[in-house]
Amino acid sequence: MRFMFKTDYEDDIKLFPHSGYLWSYGSLLLVLMIAPFVLSSYLMSQLVFVCIYATVGVGLMILTGFTGQASLGHAAFLAIGAYTTAYLQQFGVPFIVYFLAAGVLTGIIGAMVGFPALRLQGIYLVIATISFAFIVEEILARWESVTHGNEGMRVKTIQILGTAVPRDSPAFYYLCLGVLILTIIGSLNLLRSPTGRAFVAIRDSETAARSMGINVSLYKVKSFAISAAIAGFAGCLFAHKLSFISPEMFTLQLSIEFIIVIIIGGAFSLHGAVLGAIFVVMVDPFLTFLKDDIPGVIGGLAATLGAGAQKASHIQDSVAAFASANGLKGAIYGIIIILFVLFEPLGLYGRWLKIKLFFQLFPLYKRATFKRQKIYVKSERNR
Repeated sequence: MRFMFKTDYEDDIKLFPHSGYLWSYGSLLLVLMIAPFVLSSYLMSQLVFVCIYATVGVGLMILTGFTGQASLGHAAFLAIGAYTTAYLQQFGVPFIVYFLAAGVLTGIIGAMVGFPALRLQGIYLVIATISFAFIVEEILARWESVTHGNEGMRVKTIQILGTAVPRDSPAFYYLCLGVLILTIIGSLNLLRSPTGRAFVAIRDSETAARSMGINVSLYKVKSFAISAAIAGFAGCLFAHKLSFISPEMFTLQLSIEFIIVIIIGGAFSLHGAVLGAIFVVMVDPFLTFLKDDIPGVIGGLAATLGAGAQKASHIQDSVAAFASANGLKGAIYGIIIILFVLFEPLGLYGRWLKIKLFFQLFPLYKRATFKRQKIYVKSERNR
């Protein structure tokens, strides 16, 4: 087990607490860099979506995980970034310009959403963000002169310095990976700054934050703006990856998927955004396997156990019908969320920390190590 002795404030805010982080993250980066040369095109496409979802997850983590403000409207911020990209492309605007414009415009709109949300908390804030998402979806469908309505918009291939970057090329994967890495590093630096510490103080106790002189309203708006801007950058990449966007792509279900990213990954660490994105993106291949392969396996198993050819065929058809049923994906999401909330509220990253600490402290590990103590300000006890 490694022991670290901190002798000044710089030791407490280092980006990498010790050299082991450099080796582990360096090795991971090396693996990700060589991935296009060893993985299939399908897996590379999934990795691109992981990068995009993780980028949105990092932004949502800043708002929800570190500031304590709930949001079910991040699909709308993603849509604003995507449509800004498609619209500005029509006028021959360079990639770097409309990429930055997508983030800045989305951040401004995020700040505008943050102002009316200042008087809302809990379920009322969730309802407000859902309403915002519905409003944006309706605007995208009705403002045909800009968004082309339900017909959607084509998104051209990225051009960087006169060189095309197709959506299935390794260069596009490296672009998405680079945006994710810069987003994570920027977020880590933000959280080590006074602004990030103010976010955490607001999450833990707004009353205590006010007593320390923190302008709670200002920092809540900042959190909304930063989170929305990150989603806008991801929306630009999302539009290029799909090459076609329409209003029905940015529904409430997509916002729920982003919430699932941080719930399953772990809502109190940026690692959780990446782990949750991997989990959510890989659900679709699992459902494909469930629909295509599982019915045949179960039917064959039933025939092997002596169920008879006709009965085995009936079982196989029943399983296939269940696997192909509408809403199966939502049902699986619901079950997974319930299981995580009940048995692992710290998410996948929290489970990894527990496993790592178990081996570090064995045989002295205690199950209550990660149990969060309930500390209340007197004015908050009855809330």
